[in-house]
Amino acid sequence: MITNTQLEYRGNQFPNAIKSFEQTINNLFFTAENGVVLCVTVLRDSLLRFRFTTEGVFENDFSYAIDEESIHGYNKLEVVDDTYKYTIITNKVKCIINKADMRVGIYDLEGNSILEDELGFHWEENYEYGGNIVKMSKSTVDGESFYGLGDKPTHFNLKGKRVSNWNTDEYAYNTDRDPLYKTVPFYVGLRKGIAYGVFFDNTFRTYFDFCQERRNVTSFWADGGEMNYYFFYGPEMQQVVSVYTDLTGKPELPPLWALGYHQCKWSYYPEAKVRDTAAKFRELQIPCDAIYLDIDYMEGFRCFTWNKNYFPDPKKMVADLMEDGIKTIVIIDPGIKVDPEYSVFQEALENDYFCHRADGPYMRGKVWPGRCYFPDFTNPEVREWWTDLFEELIEDIGVKGVWNDMNEPAVMEVPTKTFPLDVRHDYDGNPCSHRKAHNVYGMQMSRATYEGVKKFAYPKRPFVITRAAYSGTQRFTSFWTGDNVANWEHLWLATVQVQRMCISGMSFVGTDIGGFAEQPTGELYARWIQLGVFHPFCRTHSSGDHGEQEPWSFDEDVLNISRKYIELRYTLLPYLYTAFWRYATEGEPIIKPLVYFDQTDVQTHYRTDEFIFGRKILVCPILEFNVQGRRMYVPRGKWFNYWTDEVVTGGREMWVEAPLHIMPMFIKEGAIIPRYPVQQYVGEKTIDELTLDVYYKLGEEKSLVYEDAQDGYDYTKGRYSIMNFKLIGKKDELVIQQHHEGKFDTDYNDLKFRLHGVPFEITKVFIDNEEVSLKDLTSDSENAIKVNKIFSDIRLVGNK
Repeated sequence: MITNTQLEYRGNQFPNAIKSFEQTINNLFFTAENGVVLCVTVLRDSLLRFRFTTEGVFENDFSYAIDEESIHGYNKLEVVDDTYKYTIITNKVKCIINKADMRVGIYDLEGNSILEDELGFHWEENYEYGGNIVKMSKSTVDGESFYGLGDKPTHFNLKGKRVSNWNTDEYAYNTDRDPLYKTVPFYVGLRKGIAYGVFFDNTFRTYFDFCQERRNVTSFWADGGEMNYYFFYGPEMQQVVSVYTDLTGKPELPPLWALGYHQCKWSYYPEAKVRDTAAKFRELQIPCDAIYLDIDYMEGFRCFTWNKNYFPDPKKMVADLMEDGIKTIVIIDPGIKVDPEYSVFQEALENDYFCHRADGPYMRGKVWPGRCYFPDFTNPEVREWWTDLFEELIEDIGVKGVWNDMNEPAVMEVPTKTFPLDVRHDYDGNPCSHRKAHNVYGMQMSRATYEGVKKFAYPKRPFVITRAAYSGTQRFTSFWTGDNVANWEHLWLATVQVQRMCISGMSFVGTDIGGFAEQPTGELYARWIQLGVFHPFCRTHSSGDHGEQEPWSFDEDVLNISRKYIELRYTLLPYLYTAFWRYATEGEPIIKPLVYFDQTDVQTHYRTDEFIFGRKILVCPILEFNVQGRRMYVPRGKWFNYWTDEVVTGGREMWVEAPLHIMPMFIKEGAIIPRYPVQQYVGEKTIDELTLDVYYKLGEEKSLVYEDAQDGYDYTKGRYSIMNFKLIGKKDELVIQQHHEGKFDTDYNDLKFRLHGVPFEITKVFIDNEEVSLKDLTSDSENAIKVNKIFSDIRLVGNK
């Protein structure tokens, strides 16, 4: 242990001068003359945490964001004490702390600057509320770019923007409206080809300025709490995002049906309307796995009740829908109606589970039921009570998922649209005001909901969706981007927001297809469904105030386009499920912006439209009306046009044709894409053959397919199947190698390899070094071969 290193230049001349240093394992404490203490914690070689206190004592170290199961550990930690600085050295970075002013600089091992303090840590007293407004400023360089921060409805690259984080119900928001529903104080910086990340784990209202006020300064600050931030070193963006997602938590796998198409409206009622809607999907052969019930299913909008006039026998309705493959999802809001005859209200009142104002009375506000009290979800006892409330909905009635809304928390008829700041919260034994708890209220509601659905759905997996969130909420729930609008601007926002959410650790996300507010044209809906089927969460949702918004609500062309793309999503479910498995195990985003895919190409740094779905599919949505094509940027490499099999070389912008029934899609050369047959719902058919689309490449490419029972938890016990493929393309030969992992045996025994772009005529086939008759493997109807799933090596040989 190193203690009490004294400086020669102590005194009032340098109030931030470091007077002492102490090390306890991986915690390094630096104390300044003015009482400020900096604690640097080395969590990984590439992950450092910085905490500052102005009082000499740190707050209780508690965070809702950090996953207790996140990976920690480093290979090297060395501290060098020089005359003018301390240097902390790991296997990835050097962190230099100046003794004269406590400013911090972080560099790679070659000495390249990654992140340096400008003024560094500073603060001012908050005279109105007490404590400090804590601030941090960093120097930036020309060309530096910034990404992340959750659901911000603005340009994907945040350079030149100033934003804030305060979960807000913002109906029909527009471009650059800030703040919105979610608080994700994490951003990725890209400086001279090096990616890094900063996560400011502070739940008060926070702010970020990306060179707006001062051209070469990025700053972030909070209205209270500690200056507490994490630094992530790449140098690849994918490494930054992966480690951040691990730190704040990865989700478990959802049931596969949750990745199907969902239909929602405010509101489907009475029961006859729900049944008619479900029947129409089946009649028109449009795949659908879930229908949502909004607040009108309740008795007087009381949570955990049913309106018996609209739904006289909900258990039978839910069971009947389930027989036809339709799962029922119901909404649950946080506001509990003040009603002495209402058992949920009475239980919470008797146990003092509702939030209080600072001087004692209950927090009272108007939402859909009228006057309401609100549970304090930051109290673990309240969360446990809330968990048990789901027994009837899930276990008895058979509801398959829960939709949390209005949990920013939103309150009507007050200027702030939320709780007063003096409302008190338990905060898991760290009592505080709403100033600190506001941004985690929706997260903790979703957490309690998830635990309830999981408890009573077991042994099946839970499905929960939320509007409000804080970093780490991805451990419990999926997301949608809130009350958007049926216009072309919001179609552009849909692709930007989902890309941003995905690199912010929250990949299970989508937008209201078609727009929630107002009414889309048929053309807009068609273009939106084309985009929406490539978002991890896929749901049409509308307010119902302006007309119907089911896929058949427009003309025959739009109906056919909707069916075509929803069917496409269902065929790609094994590909999407594999991408979700990577997200759940490695923290890899399901949607990848082009800059994530290739950060070395400066042309990708400001692209907002195109994205990579999974690892191998390039998607370019059409975001303008009355167009027959557009210019798009194709990243480096060679790509097959999905519709024509034409091969294009990327690293350039090019024109693509896009009549209404076509959205440009490209497949990376060398990819092996798994496909299921079209199903009307997940589980409708037994998969007796897996189709694998193989796209030729001269060279090597790896792909894999993850499968399990599609629900339940056997996959955690090794009952899964991973087919690892390696494609090796030569001038006159194509080799597909397979290595299998896992104990799950799929229903199918055969694989159908559909070949794309093979530049030679196949004359011989060898499976595990034995020649097999080509005639026995091929089909006259398509360029494909069918083989048993158990093999190690397939070699397709052409004429020499």
